[in-house]
Amino acid sequence: MSIKNDRIDSIVQKELSNIIANEVKNPNIKFVTVTYADVTNDLSYAKVYFTTLGDKDKTLKGLNSAKGFIRKTLADRVELRHIPELEFIYDESIEYGKRIEDKIKEIHDNE
Repeated sequence: MSIKNDRIDSIVQKELSNIIANEVKNPNIKFVTVTYADVTNDLSYAKVYFTTLGDKDKTLKGLNSAKGFIRKTLADRVELRHIPELEFIYDESIEYGKRIEDKIKEIHDNE
């Protein structure tokens, strides 16, 4: 991974977080945190990982329905040669970490 790609990933993540939090008016999209954005080298695709406190299926459906608006708004804010196609993916790493933490706590409590 190059420094340029890391910087693009970071900029896209920051802008998407802001767009989703402040400009998307879909009632299914509530309390969404963009945890990571992975943009391909040729800027054609971006995998956008997110978590939510709400229903993850409804949120994913809402994000996919607002994908065009989000991409257009991203194009207005970020100066890139190509604005990538967005693919939203629910980030399960936080839940996985919580389960591991609970197991470790359970082991320590049993000792």
